[in-house]
Amino acid sequence: MTENLIPDGPVLLDLESNGVARLRLNRPEASNGMDVGFLQALHAAVLRCHGEPRVRVVVITGEGKHFCAGGDVRTFASKGEALPDYLREATAWLQIATSALMQLQVPVIASVHGFAAGGGGLGLVCAADFVIAEETAKFMSGAVRVGMAPDGGVSVTLTQLVGLRKAAEILLTNPTLDAQTALEIGLITSVVPAGELAKRTDEYAAQFTELAPLAVGATKRLLWGGVGATVADRLAEEARTVSELSGTADSREGLAAVLERRAPKFVGR
Repeated sequence: MTENLIPDGPVLLDLESNGVARLRLNRPEASNGMDVGFLQALHAAVLRCHGEPRVRVVVITGEGKHFCAGGDVRTFASKGEALPDYLREATAWLQIATSALMQLQVPVIASVHGFAAGGGGLGLVCAADFVIAEETAKFMSGAVRVGMAPDGGVSVTLTQLVGLRKAAEILLTNPTLDAQTALEIGLITSVVPAGELAKRTDEYAAQFTELAPLAVGATKRLLWGGVGATVADRLAEEARTVSELSGTADSREGLAAVLERRAPKFVGR
């Protein structure tokens, strides 16, 4: 039996009788790109998981072709001179949603297909406790490519996962990582064949429905506690940096280049 806790909107939430909560990113027409409304809905869904004692594990998936393409570039580009103010609000919601995921007392599994990109997609991957990826999945940062900086806690969580040298390469040179490479560097937990993502994710999630919830919650708290204070410290600085950069000519050029499918021409202002 499945209960629809949040049955409509940009983020959906279902709870199965065995305690598996399914949080579904639901903007497939925008590759689950994040705007303010989406981020508010994401935060509300995570809080609902916090307040529901029947939840034993949270599985995050994306509707459509991609898990999450990051920020909604079209929305950002449409804001013009107002973009810094808009991104101040957007990054604030992303901060609290990311923090809420890390602070959940149950495991969070990101089940990834297509692209997981930007501070949104890559941020959710880094904030999850486990990541199951289809073999065709792709991972990238992309922030610097459009004149921006990483957010969603990625400047800390990614470094913890893959090490400083590899994190610098990912964030500054923007490679597109395939699933096998992501597995080898420690970014994700496992890779599954195409067509088996849902089945294998369900199998992975099922183990947590049988474990002692207090012990699982305490262990997760201890693990994240080792980096949590640092993440909290950096979230505000990430948000300030992103907002500041969004007001630059290079940032506007980066967004325009993505929409026009061309190489950007940055001028350093």
